[in-house]
Amino acid sequence: MASYINQMASEDIDQVISSLDSGSEKAIVPISLAKVSVGIVPANRLLLSLDVASVSAVSDSVRNAVSGVLLITPTSDVDLISSVSRFFVGSSIHVLSHDPPSTSTIRKLAAIGATLVLSSSQLTLSSSSDSKINIADAFLAPIQSDRPDGLFPTVVTSLLQNNRSLGLVYSSRESVKESILTGKGVYHSRKHGIWRKGETSGATQDVIRIRTDCDADALEYSVVQHGSGFCHLNRPSCFGDLGGLAALEDTIRSRLEDAPEGSYTRRLFNDHDLLKSKIMEEADELCRAETKEEIAFEAADLTYFSLTRCIAAGVSIADIERSLDHKAKKIIRRPGHAKPQWLSKTKDDKTTAASEDSDSSIRMRAYDLSEISAKERSQLLKRPVLKSDEMIAKVKPIVDDVRLRGDAALLELTAKFDKVQLSSTVLYPPFYSPETSPVDEKVRDAIDRAYENIYTFHKAQVDPAPLVVETMPGVTCTRFARPIARVGLYVPGGTAILPSTALMLGVPAQVAGCSEVVLATPPRPDGTVSSEVLYVADRVGASTIVVAGGAQAVAALAYGTETVPKVDKIFGPGNQWVTAAKMLVQNDTDALVSIDMPAGPSEVLVIADETCNPAFVAADLLSQAEHGIDSQVVLVASSLPASKLSAIEEEVDKQARALSRVAILRQSVAKSLIVKAHDVQEAIAFSNDYAPEHLILHMRGASGWVKSIQNAGSVFVGPYTPESCGDYASGTNHTLPTNGYARQFSGVNTLSFQKHITSQEITVEGLKALGPIVVTLADCEGLQAHANAVRIRLGEV
Repeated sequence: MASYINQMASEDIDQVISSLDSGSEKAIVPISLAKVSVGIVPANRLLLSLDVASVSAVSDSVRNAVSGVLLITPTSDVDLISSVSRFFVGSSIHVLSHDPPSTSTIRKLAAIGATLVLSSSQLTLSSSSDSKINIADAFLAPIQSDRPDGLFPTVVTSLLQNNRSLGLVYSSRESVKESILTGKGVYHSRKHGIWRKGETSGATQDVIRIRTDCDADALEYSVVQHGSGFCHLNRPSCFGDLGGLAALEDTIRSRLEDAPEGSYTRRLFNDHDLLKSKIMEEADELCRAETKEEIAFEAADLTYFSLTRCIAAGVSIADIERSLDHKAKKIIRRPGHAKPQWLSKTKDDKTTAASEDSDSSIRMRAYDLSEISAKERSQLLKRPVLKSDEMIAKVKPIVDDVRLRGDAALLELTAKFDKVQLSSTVLYPPFYSPETSPVDEKVRDAIDRAYENIYTFHKAQVDPAPLVVETMPGVTCTRFARPIARVGLYVPGGTAILPSTALMLGVPAQVAGCSEVVLATPPRPDGTVSSEVLYVADRVGASTIVVAGGAQAVAALAYGTETVPKVDKIFGPGNQWVTAAKMLVQNDTDALVSIDMPAGPSEVLVIADETCNPAFVAADLLSQAEHGIDSQVVLVASSLPASKLSAIEEEVDKQARALSRVAILRQSVAKSLIVKAHDVQEAIAFSNDYAPEHLILHMRGASGWVKSIQNAGSVFVGPYTPESCGDYASGTNHTLPTNGYARQFSGVNTLSFQKHITSQEITVEGLKALGPIVVTLADCEGLQAHANAVRIRLGEV
């Protein structure tokens, strides 16, 4: 059954596309969305929502952008609807009316080529009434038999066998009603009347779909056939035996059930590696085939082994067809690139060179706040946020595998995703060896100085003493900090070595006094961990290094394995797999683990006025854009002269071309924004609404504007405070909230690695004063035992 999604209240074309990509047949959209869909969404996927008064507002371009109309009318006035339909020749007309439903209305509308739309609340399986119509009556209303006996020729097809025809029968209105009511195959025998298929033979049918032909005088039943088959001769079809893919599926399915142990067929089902090698072999032979006969022969072999793989996994041809149909409905198409391992090196090199040698300018998109609507401004605040539900569903099998199989799963997943065969999942201190894995002396000195600055700033965040407050005479309340005992620190690998992240997570854990610090990081191609990360791990006092990345590393930290200690809280940035895994485990009560914050791609917002240095501004933007293609940078230009803005754009293009990660920058900068603001106040208001991970102030009197900043992960004040300093060595932490979470989250700090416990101590005099208050409130809430715990004590004093 086709599903139409109602988007009448939406103004977001992306939401429409998402609904259609999710499988909806058509979207019902208002005129405003139909206008913007031209050239984006195929007309056959859209219906125009329209009331009678708005018909004249429909232009030719809108009419051509849709395949039909949902006409919303107060009554089912056939003459009115007929006149409106003349504006939409060749389009389907659907009518949504406030009139009570009736078979006569359905028939009249069908006569002019229109379809009445009914709410499910207007349908019933019982007899029709003034307010409801029997669902079978509604279905049968527009159907007219051209036979003297009033029966409808009915083609029965097999849903599970490519909708192959099983036979030709006849249906009456009574048999159709019973089929709809029972979901079983019920027809009309011209000799015996109502015929309930399989009532005596056991060859029953489940009816999945009933539809009419184009002339509304014949029916098609799509069924799942049980028993020996449809035909009375115990064959699947009245038109002979099955052939082609349907027959092959039946053959393989029967072999799955009956093949003897040790046979080649049984081995194919039981030996995954054997079947995989046969599929790869046949795919290669198909690619090498040249003549028509050879291609057909090799394609048949590949189909056999592919279908064997499917049936072994419980996948039918019908499942494959559903997947094909779903993919055919996609609006957003994959680029169609082959995976790297299937491309020749020469072709890959040429493609890369062509990409990197492109002469196109590296530019950001520009918007002026004075020229856009509030809704468009709101769109600028959005990021390409992770589709968390989809990603969580993808990482769940990985997380479950590690939770259930521990180290074995961790090693297998590392081999699968990182292409490294490891003999052990963990390393123990001392990690760093200057003899076997030396760190350049200059780099080591830089790490040491960064460590000192980060340690100094995070040490200053520690509460010097417990907070003690006497809230009333004799009532003393205290709050004191305790370290989280076991913490996991995720240090990404990806496209860069990140000892800085190990510092930013390890130093506050060390300052807080966490007794067990477990660091997880993906292995390099040779199976080792970078010397710089090992050096930092020793400096921060890590107790274990887990040599794994991705969702599998998060799972190991959350649940523990034979060698990986379970932790109480997980920190650190990562890609969408890591983020989804962190979100998954924090909601699992079996894991009993928390996380630092939701994470997303790196981002920076720069506010610049006429005093800025264009080269500085461009460098700051690029320093975040180089993290990855999904990074987003924003320049808010506060009363910036056109010449100064142009100079910044030229610097972005020039500097990006000189950087080694220019291929990444081309993509991330193209997604990034220039937002023109009238003045500083408007610029800061936009920044506060955006809530950036990093905020850089390139403006006159920058320090004076910090008090106006409400939402930001970290602020970089003035022209000589590049964000890079905070990323590495100034002392502040670079693990910060992204995706707008700076509205409610702080960046990682010493307190992130602590929990605060409260205590209270009450004297006799304090209880005399406080007790009656507590008794009154407990009685008010009906909690007698609470009140009694105080009354007993008051009775003693």
